Formats: sequence, structure tokens, C-alpha cells
Amino acid sequence: MTLSRDVPLVPEHSALLFIDVQNFAAHPKGAEFADLGPDEFASKYGWFFDQLETRVVPNMQAIQAACRSAGIEVMYTTIESLTLDGRDRSLDYKITGFNVPKGSWDGKVIDQLAPEGDEIVLPKSSSSVFVSTHIDYVLRNLGVRQLVLSGLVTDQCVESAIRDACDLGYLVTQVTDACLTYTQERHDFSLRAIKGYCRQRTTAQLVEELQSA
Repeated sequence: MTLSRDVPLVPEHSALLFIDVQNFAAHPKGAEFADLGPDEFASKYGWFFDQLETRVVPNMQAIQAACRSAGIEVMYTTIESLTLDGRDRSLDYKITGFNVPKGSWDGKVIDQLAPEGDEIVLPKSSSSVFVSTHIDYVLRNLGVRQLVLSGLVTDQCVESAIRDACDLGYLVTQVTDACLTYTQERHDFSLRAIKGYCRQRTTAQLVEELQSA
């Protein structure tokens, strides 16, 4: 039997996971940017937010709608501590200075991608959702074998999730133009580096696949 990553999605065994598309990191007023003046914000993150607002979030909305229509489970993970002071978060997040307090606005998915009904949101306090949440347990209970990944940032938390999902036995599809990091160079390098772990599709390709299924 020949094994392959290039397997079309089977809706009843698939889930879409959005990674860190939340107010903290995907809204200009998010706490990640609170210490920056207007000029520094524009210099460091102007390109990122332009791409996010004009291209990437619309792509995310398109795959969200397509997956909902196909009956695919839509899930979210956001950076959010289990405590107010973040004492439970990873050492890496403590060193970086990331603390999104439990229940805070910063921990919410951005309005443009707001969860509907009982769609699952898993708060995480490390780079990989598979390390600091029970997502593997949840996915297996849902009967999920194929995982579609979209989110922020391409070369950090998205990459971490792809590698861990593959090691745990999931077939992963990365939606390349529904992920984003802080420069085009970083984004492109990450896509090339992670290509051996997953199937890569554009938003248009994934939507067409789901509409044809």
C-alpha cells in the first residue's frame, strides 16, 4: 500500500483549526502592540496588518465558510493563560513577556472570525497547541484524522502545530495564503521548510476541493 499526504479531505473525518487569530496578536489595539508608538507600530507591523486585513482574513473567512458548509468541524486556539497573572504559562512565554489573562478581551478570536454556536475554542499557553491543551484527545473523540491549519504566525505557532500534528498521526493541510507572519521573506521560508510535513493548498484550491466533494 502506497502512503501519501496528498489526500483530499473527508469532511466527516476533518477539522479546521485557526491558530492565534485573536485580539492580542491580530488587532491593532492588541496588548502585543500596547507599548509601541504610532511610528514604531507602522514600521514594525504596517505590512503585517495590511496583509492581514486586505488578504489573509478574507481568505480565512472563505475557508471558515466552506468548512462550515461542508460539515467540517471548525475549531480555534488562542494564546490565553489559565490564570490572571499567567503563572501557568510556559517558560518561553514568560521570557517573551506574553501573558493574555484568563477571560480577557485579548484572548478572544477576532470579530471577523467569531466562533458560532458550540465551535470549540482551546486556550493555550505555549507555542504548540498540542503541548498545552488537550486538543489531541478532543480531535480523536471527534473522529478527526485530517487537520486543516490556518493562522498566525506562519513560522512559529503554525509550524509547531503542523509538526506535532504530523508526529501524532494526523494528515495536515496548510492553507498557505491563510497564514501570515511579519515579513514575506519569513512566510515564504517557512512554507518551504514545512512543506515536507504537510499538504499545502491555497484558499481557492481548498474551497474548490470542498465544493467538489
